[in-house]
Amino acid sequence: MMSRLPQNARAFLLLAPLLLFLGCFFVWPLATMMSQAISDTAVLRILPRTAEASADWERGSPPTPEMKSAIVADLREANDTQAVGDMVRRLNSAQSGFRTLMSKTLSAIRDNDRPPELSAIDPRWEKPQFWLAIVDALSPVTDRNLLAAVDLTRDASGGVVAMSEGTSANRAIMLRTFWIASLVTLACAAIGFPYAMLAAATEGWKRNLLLAAVLLPLWTSLLVRTAAWFIILQENGLINDLLRAVGLADSPIPLIFNRTGVVIAMTHVLLPFMVLPIYSVLITIPKNLMPAAASLGANPLRAFLRVLLPLSFRGLGSGALLVFMSAIGYYITPALIGGPSDQMISSVIAFYATGSANWGMAGALGLVLLVATLMLYAVYGRLSAEDARRS
Repeated sequence: MMSRLPQNARAFLLLAPLLLFLGCFFVWPLATMMSQAISDTAVLRILPRTAEASADWERGSPPTPEMKSAIVADLREANDTQAVGDMVRRLNSAQSGFRTLMSKTLSAIRDNDRPPELSAIDPRWEKPQFWLAIVDALSPVTDRNLLAAVDLTRDASGGVVAMSEGTSANRAIMLRTFWIASLVTLACAAIGFPYAMLAAATEGWKRNLLLAAVLLPLWTSLLVRTAAWFIILQENGLINDLLRAVGLADSPIPLIFNRTGVVIAMTHVLLPFMVLPIYSVLITIPKNLMPAAASLGANPLRAFLRVLLPLSFRGLGSGALLVFMSAIGYYITPALIGGPSDQMISSVIAFYATGSANWGMAGALGLVLLVATLMLYAVYGRLSAEDARRS
């Protein structure tokens, strides 16, 4: 055991750069995103005394004098403008009216040397629903963002209920994202499988040319490829000009700022991720299997369905998984080529992260996508294991 220790140490040192890279650029960002999704300290860091004073408060009853004195003391010491703004946004999202209530209260507290009476500032401080919003927001850990990511919330009794109609559209956008990703995956499979068969059937410079045509888009920036499709799909673009020139269309066909354009552009970008896994499996299949099936009386379609397709299912499944997982996180292509009804969940995540600085919701939506991806990977792994046992 001692003699093997130096070898194990050297092996660990060889793996150390890879482990460090995974820790810094995968594990740490993932853990940060998950912590942001369930973290809720915006109110607690401003109102620590209020949290202590309301620990034994009976929900729904009028606020106690200790709670009123504590919140006045906390607000008097709140000097961080950004932190106060985060607290106000958090409370206002839970109970409408907190923005004006806090603005009035903060002004009254700062303009008076002696602690003012809250009910004299605004009678809403006597209403239990405003204190319920504060007490519920004092917990440092919350499932509020995770529930809101799928259009759910908690009612006054703490039960999980659906949000009122028109309040949020995260679930609809999530379903739209999965639908667009499914369309792109089907389009890539329909184009990529025959292309991979053609590449596997040829040899020499012809095969190299076909593979180079697939790999060429990977050497070009995603933004450049999307901008190229933005020009090609316009009403006066190359495709519409060609259709009118050959007489297939009298007027321009709408191909941009709609779902058709999004699917076309995303299919072009993600097609290599479908072709390459299928091709890598097809070249391992003996070429005499199809002639053997034909010699036994099977027509070409039957031989394909009963021989070639089952043997290439592993590559098709890998390609479909890669394309689908990549498609659900796309942002640039739907943003530039799609219309308002074609934006995917990545656009909503970008809005929460950069537009409203709501990192909790951005992390929650990202966590939902991560869970969906892991579930797909688990299903694929199970199917692959069963296929390996059969073989």
